[in-house]
Amino acid sequence: MNIKLDENLPFQLADVLRSFGHDVHTVTGEGLAGRPDEQIWNAAQAEKRLFVTQDMGFSDSRQFSPGTHFGLLVIRLREPRRRSLIARVQEVFEQGSADKWVGCFVVATEQKVRVLRPPSG
Repeated sequence: MNIKLDENLPFQLADVLRSFGHDVHTVTGEGLAGRPDEQIWNAAQAEKRLFVTQDMGFSDSRQFSPGTHFGLLVIRLREPRRRSLIARVQEVFEQGSADKWVGCFVVATEQKVRVLRPPSG
């Protein structure tokens, strides 16, 4: 799967996700750090990448309706420290369902992963 990690996630996550066989780009590595959300989102979409972020500006499933993009994973932890972020994202991807998230709006918390899929038909 093609993934773009937002700048608000630990850079070590790129290596973790690559170890699962994913093609990972980072906002920071591409010189997009500090750019407006719209520009970062457009870059992820142009590259057909699942965008992974903590940015609550991406948390409205009506604005980012399933099926209108290449996938969005919003990480929502109560205490988003570097280690807990890495551990939770690793755990979510170890479950193996991320490959089915193309076009989905996904929210991961400490307890669960909620996946809104594109309408079928």
